[in-house]
Amino acid sequence: MSIIIGILGIILTLGLAYLLSNDKKGVNFRAIVIMFALQLTITIVMFKTVVGLKIVEVVSNFVTQVLTYGYEGINFVTGGLVPKDTSVFFINVLMLIIFTSTLLSILTHIKILPLAIKYIGGAISKITGLSKVVTFNSVNSIFFGQSESLLAIKAHLDKMNDNKLFIVSTSAMASVSASIMGAYMSMIPAQFVLVAMILNAFSALIIATIVAPIRSGEDEEINLKEVSQSKSIFEAISVGAIDGGRVALIVAAMLVAYVGLMALINAAFAGLIGISLTEILGYVFAPVAFMMGIPASEILTSGSIMGIKLATNEFVAMLEFQPLIPDLSERTVGIVSTFLVSFANFSSIGIISGSIQAINGEKAGVVAKFGLKMLLAATLASILTGTTVGLFL
Repeated sequence: MSIIIGILGIILTLGLAYLLSNDKKGVNFRAIVIMFALQLTITIVMFKTVVGLKIVEVVSNFVTQVLTYGYEGINFVTGGLVPKDTSVFFINVLMLIIFTSTLLSILTHIKILPLAIKYIGGAISKITGLSKVVTFNSVNSIFFGQSESLLAIKAHLDKMNDNKLFIVSTSAMASVSASIMGAYMSMIPAQFVLVAMILNAFSALIIATIVAPIRSGEDEEINLKEVSQSKSIFEAISVGAIDGGRVALIVAAMLVAYVGLMALINAAFAGLIGISLTEILGYVFAPVAFMMGIPASEILTSGSIMGIKLATNEFVAMLEFQPLIPDLSERTVGIVSTFLVSFANFSSIGIISGSIQAINGEKAGVVAKFGLKMLLAATLASILTGTTVGLFL
């Protein structure tokens, strides 16, 4: 029954995207079908085949092993501050972002990541008929944050129409940064982080190209020089470390603010009306959780976590979700975990608009106008990813 409900949930998600479309006749249904088929294939391989399960296990173990080397640096700097067998979130989770950001910067400088992104994006463009810039940005968004992924295509912004700008902005919001991947893996199961990062690229393209269809045909060339500005590997290491440290501090500051405010608002709601905001969000998002295939007994808990993520950010939601994982079913853990792995929240509207403003002031005004619609599309992409994963758990 949960599978049938999940299928209906996917149909409703795609149907809502179609209702939001500004050019229903221009929707490229062939591209949508191809991308959804790829999405299903990846999910089946990763969760239902021996080879796929082994790949997920090997990759998860490899990433975990690599991250242990990052802890060597953390322990050197903070040795003795954290008692044995205890964990301090800033030290054990957020400081790891510095190490992963440095690795990402090195792989970018030596052109391994840019070349992979260019050719994978080009292959998707070829089989779907979508714009090369759009597919490149979608794959690029798997690895880089909202601002960085948009910087890589800044030379193309002037020529973009509103629909293409909507798609690249939605892809940036519906993704996450690989530099934060290690932090996510310390809070939710690693296999769901990995699958969500891949599937979100397709989900964002599927939803965004339905909402804002584009017609291909132009010959676009991706310039990899825009991807990395570092002049040497040592500069790449320095830039990666500094950027990672900046992200860690920003996330820490946001968590202090959001977690504190959430506690304050929950107490105020409970005192005034006898029910916390978290509980209200659970009821609001419970129907969404149910249509994603989550068991009825767990929809209020799941809906609450999903609502917190939209209202604050994914880190706050993951911190709330982490202690609940042992008591929830595998299906619920998988669906909610993959839903959480994205930047789709209200604050991201300002982040993306600000990033575009820094690159192209004229286009920033356009992005600001469709900010809420972009957030809705990115949230639908997260719902599509979570529901698809739920079909195979």
